This record gives sequence, structure tokens and C-alpha cells, in this order.
Amino acid sequence: MQLKTIRQSLFVGVSILSFAAIGCTEQRNFETVAPTPAATSQTNSVSDLAQATPSPTTEAPTRQPDVVYVPTPVPVVNEMLRLANVQANDVVYDLGSGDGRIVIAAAQKVGARGIGIDINPERIREANENAKKAGVTDRVEFRQQDLFQTDFSEATVVTLYLLPELNVKLRPKLLSELKPGTRIVSHEFDMGDWKPEQVVKVGERTVYYWVVPETPPANLKK
Repeated sequence: MQLKTIRQSLFVGVSILSFAAIGCTEQRNFETVAPTPAATSQTNSVSDLAQATPSPTTEAPTRQPDVVYVPTPVPVVNEMLRLANVQANDVVYDLGSGDGRIVIAAAQKVGARGIGIDINPERIREANENAKKAGVTDRVEFRQQDLFQTDFSEATVVTLYLLPELNVKLRPKLLSELKPGTRIVSHEFDMGDWKPEQVVKVGERTVYYWVVPETPPANLKK
């Protein structure tokens, strides 16, 4: 009789332990269960919306800059503006604007409107601070954007200080988006087989000057 009682007790204990183990397994399975299709759709929709409508305060670069920032010396800036004959009615786009010195100088010297494009948020902040100090925030604007995804069709003057391969890569976009007669000035680097109209030396630096033609040659659009 005593042995039977012990066996019954052991059976009850094992049953309780088994039930507890089943409960734990079910709880772990519940915690790792995949979302239902409806939940997945809702999550993706929210994610897609967030990506499609980024916050205006977002300052993370869309990708790493293509070049290391090196400021253009002031004498070169002055020559670039002179060579392009920048006037008060011009809209100057500086591609890779850095600390903003070119468009700020254009606004200060002749009252031109300027747009600086740079992918680096640090450069955008620095340029905005410099514009405030120069008192030209009503004439200039700085945008954190990718050059290859930027619409600069309103420009009448484009300035750049990039790299030879980037100039060539950017060339088809410049020729397709810019209006005929738009002036382009590059510090230090040319645009491959697009022959410049003028080449000027500023000390050891070189400045190249082009004008967008009415009908660009087909080979320059590639």
C-alpha cells in the first residue's frame, strides 16, 4: 500500500513537471512567432512611408562623400567668378560647396543668388554659419544632397572642384539639364574630351571655363 502511494505521488509530480515544460515551450514559441501577413504589410508600409518622407531635420549623409574636402583658395574663387562673369541676375550653383565660400562670395560681390550642394552635413552647417556671418542668408541656400540626384537646371553658372573622373561622370547631366549659354567653371580639373573655352592659371592652380552649347556633341553626353 505504501509503495502504491509513492508511485502515485511520483506520477503526479512527473505530470506537473511535464505540464510546466509544455507551458514554457509554448511561451517561447509565442515570443518567436513570425508576424502575420497583415502585420508584415503594416510594418512595411510604415517603413516605406518613413523612407519616402524623410524628416527635414535628418542630417545623415545619403552616402559617403566622393572627395575629401579641400577649400578653394580665395584668389581662385575670385578668378572663377570673374571668368564666369557672374552678375546680380545670375543663379550660381556650387557643386560640392564645402564651407560655402564661392556662393557667399558671389552674393557679397555682385548680389547673385547662390545654391550650394554638398552631401556632408558638417559642411552644410559650416556654410550656413558662414552665410550668417557674411550677412547673405537672404541670397544663398545650402542643400544636403547628392550631386547626381540634384536638379540644378535653374543655374546660370555652375562651379565645381571635384575630381577628373567625377567631372566626366557629371558631364552628361550638366549638358542635359543646363540651358544653353550656362557657364561652367571648374577649379583644377577638366572634363575629359570636352574642350574648355578658356584655361586660366592662378599661381599654381588652374581654372577651366565652358559654356553649354545649343546642341552638345553626342560623344559628350555619354
